[in-house]
Amino acid sequence: MSAASSMNEPRPPLVESAAVHLLLISAVVFAIYPLAWVIALSLSPEGMSGSGGAFPLPHDPSLANFREVIGTGSSHAWLFWKQLGNSLAVSLFTAVSAVVIATPAAYALARFEFVGKKSGVGALLATQMFPTVASAVPLYIILESLQLLDTKTGLVLVYASTAVPFAIFQLRGAFAAIPIDIEEAAMVDGATRAQAFLKVVLPAARPAMAVTALFAFMSAWNEFILAATLLSKEDAFTLPVVLQRYVGEHGAAWGPFAAGAILVSVPVMALFYLAQRQLVSGLTAGGVKG
Repeated sequence: MSAASSMNEPRPPLVESAAVHLLLISAVVFAIYPLAWVIALSLSPEGMSGSGGAFPLPHDPSLANFREVIGTGSSHAWLFWKQLGNSLAVSLFTAVSAVVIATPAAYALARFEFVGKKSGVGALLATQMFPTVASAVPLYIILESLQLLDTKTGLVLVYASTAVPFAIFQLRGAFAAIPIDIEEAAMVDGATRAQAFLKVVLPAARPAMAVTALFAFMSAWNEFILAATLLSKEDAFTLPVVLQRYVGEHGAAWGPFAAGAILVSVPVMALFYLAQRQLVSGLTAGGVKG
């Protein structure tokens, strides 16, 4: 019966189907075209100005730009890997600290009523309204007084100050979407509130926590303004600051810049690939209550 009804369902007209496919193909081309230009630039040692027209096709492709960015064969070959390690360390510690600090705070906001809850949520929301550049000067003064300029610790503290409020908002919705009945059932069976939180709530909120950590990692990985303000030593630079040095006031080395942009994107793409299942589950957390 169901097979017959499915066969009798009207199919979309050919013109409508072709229009939908054309629209989807156009959207894909629109999204891929800039990426194709970056890849072509990174593989063109002499640049692509005046050649290739609108099509991003590299001429005499080589890996010279990548070797220049990494510093292969030079006395500063270690510097890029040191800067890559700086970015990885700062981003990882920012993500971990944001999730660790925000998880109990978000759970308390989602489950308990207490004095100052609404005003506290409002204050957290207000911190997200200020642009990053507005806090650059006071943060510089604070880190200078603490002797944390040009250090990964100082940068992690600065990034965590913005990542923690965002993580609290993200996890608060995830905890609110978890039915309280499962906690009460665990406590009826003899579990304490802490045990119910650790053994019941946290496993259920794991996808949302993974997404929150991923967003905190990406915000720290891509941040440039504060890193350029707070870091002055070359061996303390993060990768966005390194990339900016290829774009000067009177010119730009677009080939090395494109190669560096691809190298910077590789860890993030690998992280997205490894966390894709958690990402889908976490983004949909809180959308449906069961």
